[in-house]
Amino acid sequence: MFKKVPKTSVYIRAMELSAAGGHNMSMTGVPGAGKTMLARALPGILPDLTESEALEVTKIYSITGNIPESASIIKTRPFRAPHHTTSRIGLIGGGAHPLPGEISLSHRGVLFLDEFPEFPRHVLESLRQPIEDGIVSISRAKGTITYPAKFVLIVASNPCPCGYFGDPIKPCRCLPGAIDRYRKRVSGPIVDRIDIHVNLPPVKVEKLTSSSNSESSESVQKRVQKARDIQTKRFKKTTLVCNADMNSKNVKEFCSLKEDCATLLGQAATSMHLSARSYYRIIKLSRTIADLDGSTDIEIHHIAESLQYRYKEQITSL
Repeated sequence: MFKKVPKTSVYIRAMELSAAGGHNMSMTGVPGAGKTMLARALPGILPDLTESEALEVTKIYSITGNIPESASIIKTRPFRAPHHTTSRIGLIGGGAHPLPGEISLSHRGVLFLDEFPEFPRHVLESLRQPIEDGIVSISRAKGTITYPAKFVLIVASNPCPCGYFGDPIKPCRCLPGAIDRYRKRVSGPIVDRIDIHVNLPPVKVEKLTSSSNSESSESVQKRVQKARDIQTKRFKKTTLVCNADMNSKNVKEFCSLKEDCATLLGQAATSMHLSARSYYRIIKLSRTIADLDGSTDIEIHHIAESLQYRYKEQITSL
């Protein structure tokens, strides 16, 4: 009944889905597993900026004076990677004369937050509204200013404070309570807003020394562009750009489910205790998987694959 996921690494597949539908993604793995490398490779498989998107990004960068001297318009998708010591104003924007923060400088591009649990809780919580609405409003005594903030959020985390929980070779030195506290630094509402969760295994020595070539970014980008073209056609009468931009009303309009798909998703919602937000995010991700398959309808194997990427609590103690 179910169609097998393409023969590629789960995390490479996850990156392709993130790029194709504009979905937020979380990567968890031991130090050196390649989380940062993968995040920095994501802009290379994203579709090229359209003319209107390039103008949007250029306007934001002109406010902060970050436009390169050799260019009059920004033609590449932004990639921003603020350090975990970044302040709330640095991330969201603000100041006496409110300027765009990192989330607006990431507009139409990628915002990469490495060492995600190390960010202060109040800084992470400030992401909730921009992730949902695609804008950030900064209020000061003189008035309120709104900046666009439609970005793909990519976060990377270690599985525990020492970094080696679950590593087959290096033992974890953390107590179960410390691991639980570390993971709880990121609230449920933030986790709920991330569509794709993947665990990266340690890199084996034979892979480091292997001379075999993996699939090129160009070939992946072609598939991503094809899926985005399908979405552009689907949303031509709306202001939506990609599947991740849809709200619950849009999902009901553009993502009708067959009876078997609705049944599977309903069963999963009950057994996995999914929130309403998670329910709709699974459908949006399923729509992206279908677009990559060139499928007009969302099939049951699209739902099944999408469910695999939801966040699952890991057991840290008996």
